[in-house]
Amino acid sequence: MKIALLGYGRMGKEIEKIALQRGHEIVIKYAGKESYNINDADVAIDFSLPNAAYDNIANCLENGVPIVSGTTGWLERYNDIVALCEAQKGAFIYASNFSLGVNIFFELNKQLAKMMEQLNEYNVAIEEIHHTKKLDAPSGTAITLAEGIIDQSSKQEWELDGTPSDTSIPIKAIRTPDVPGTHTVNYDSTIDSIAINHTAHNRQGFALGAVVAAEWLVDKEGVYSMKDVLNLG
Repeated sequence: MKIALLGYGRMGKEIEKIALQRGHEIVIKYAGKESYNINDADVAIDFSLPNAAYDNIANCLENGVPIVSGTTGWLERYNDIVALCEAQKGAFIYASNFSLGVNIFFELNKQLAKMMEQLNEYNVAIEEIHHTKKLDAPSGTAITLAEGIIDQSSKQEWELDGTPSDTSIPIKAIRTPDVPGTHTVNYDSTIDSIAINHTAHNRQGFALGAVVAAEWLVDKEGVYSMKDVLNLG
């Protein structure tokens, strides 16, 4: 499989290692200034910057190249990409986190939210910790966790640095050097606390998930998620 890496920072380089180990070829390494022909690739993986992701994804879809994107911070235009993918009969996967473990964590989060819905004495909050070079806050993973709780409860919104309420989920974003990503969902009452946690030890899990998603997406048509890739129902 010939892969285009759109974004060649730390994640791009980690994806390159995993892809080569799995027998694939990297035909494009785009770091933001180089010219390239996207049609040289069978599939593209985008881990670029928020202000570049939309154009990268659109270029792939307009040229019939399946595209997997893990860039966060551009999702106000997500529906435009969905419409473009459908119009072009393309193939697209976006995930706030491609880690296989995190996507299982997403499903656990939804199940726990459903179980906790009738227990009004508990307040739910989310905390995420990332490296200081991460540009957006809260993380896309934290937002996905919040959306999963909202889908299964009476909560209506999330709020960065907010306080717990009947309708809102507070998210605390911490930036500290050399942390790949830690996410905690905490239900707290005056009696006890219940928490679920995912800690990434390195970036290899994110890279592996992105390559697995790209392998799965080739020869498909439509807009998918990691739930489809992992057959999580």
